[in-house]
Amino acid sequence: MELSILINKFNVKGRLVSLQPFGNGNINDTFLAIYRNTFSETQVILQRINRAVFPRPEEIMQNMHEVTKHCHEKLEADAESGRDDRVWQMPRIIKSKDSKDYVVDDKGEVWRVITRIMSAHAFDLAQGPEHAMECGAALGHFHYLISDMDPASVKDPLPGFHITSQYLAAYDRTLESADAKELLGASMEAKRMAKFIEERRDLALCLERAEAKGELARRMFHGDPKVNNIMIDDVTGKGTAMIDLDTVSPGLIHIDFGDALRSICNPAGEEETNLAKVVFDEDLCTAFCKGYMREAGAFLTDAEREYLFDSIRLLPFELGLRFFQDYLAGDVYFKVKQPEQNLNRARVQFRLCESIEARERSIRNLLKKL
Repeated sequence: MELSILINKFNVKGRLVSLQPFGNGNINDTFLAIYRNTFSETQVILQRINRAVFPRPEEIMQNMHEVTKHCHEKLEADAESGRDDRVWQMPRIIKSKDSKDYVVDDKGEVWRVITRIMSAHAFDLAQGPEHAMECGAALGHFHYLISDMDPASVKDPLPGFHITSQYLAAYDRTLESADAKELLGASMEAKRMAKFIEERRDLALCLERAEAKGELARRMFHGDPKVNNIMIDDVTGKGTAMIDLDTVSPGLIHIDFGDALRSICNPAGEEETNLAKVVFDEDLCTAFCKGYMREAGAFLTDAEREYLFDSIRLLPFELGLRFFQDYLAGDVYFKVKQPEQNLNRARVQFRLCESIEARERSIRNLLKKL
C-alpha cells in the first residue's frame, strides 16, 4: 500500500503536501507528514511498528493509549493550576477515520500517526550541565506524570527487559558452550572481563532483592531514556517532552534513572577504544540529578532515594554484561562492524562502572542533599 494512501486513512485535516523519511531511529519505520490548509500547517509522524522487536504491536498501541490518556489529563490539570514553569508536552495519537488508534495494512503491518512536538528537538549527546539538568527535569516530570498509574494497566512490551538476573543467567549458559570457552581461553582481556563480572555478581541483584523485600515498589518507567528521546524547547532551552513511548513498562524507575546517567555522563560514548577517555562526568551527573529531583523529589520514597546510587552503578554493569555475553555467543544480538566490537563495548561499560565506584562517596553525598 502506498504511504500516501495509508496515511489518508487517518483523521488529519488539511492537504498532504509532503511525506518523507524522518529521524534516525533504528526500530520503527518513521515518516514526517506535512499537511496545509489556507490558514495553518500540521505536522504529524507516521510509523510502522516493528514486529521483529514488538511481536504484539496492538498491545503497544493499547499501552500508548493508556499512558497518553493518563498523562494528558494530568498535564491539563497542572496547566490550569499554574504548577509548572513551562509548557510540558506529550505526543497525541491521531485516530483513524474509523476511530481506531492504528491501521493495519494489507500485509498485516500496524501503522500509527502521532503528533509531532513542534519547535523542539533532541540532541545525540549531552551539550553541557544546563542541557543535562533539563534532561533530568524532563525525565523526572515524566516519572511524576506516570507515578500514580496502575502498573497492571499496561502490558509488558519486552518481557525480561532490564531484569539483570536473567541477563546473568543467559551469560552463565553461554559460558558452558565450547565456543565461549575457546574465546575466554584465547584472550587475556576476555578473562579480565569475566573476572570483573564474578566480582560483582552481588551487585547484579541489588534492585531485584530490594523489590523482593518490599523496599521498592513497581511503578512505571520509560525504558529508553537516552538523550535523543528528550525534547528541548528551541525557544526557551527547557525540557518539554519525553518521546518514544513504546518501551514504557511496569517496573522500577531506577532503571530509567541509572540508564539516563549511564548515557549522559559518558561523553566518550559506547564505541570509544581509548579507555582513558571513559570517565563518569560528575558535573553532568550533578546537573541531571538536580533537574530530576526538582520534578520527582515530591513522590519518591526514602527507600527509592536510598537505591538511586545503586542504579547508577548497576546499569553500565548490566549493559557491559550483555555486550560481553553477546561477544561470547558469537555476536548474535548486537550488530557489529568488526571483530571484538562487542568485547570493546563491554570494556567501555565496565570502565564506566569502575569510574562510578571510585566516586561513590561524592555521588551518594550529592543525592542526600537533593
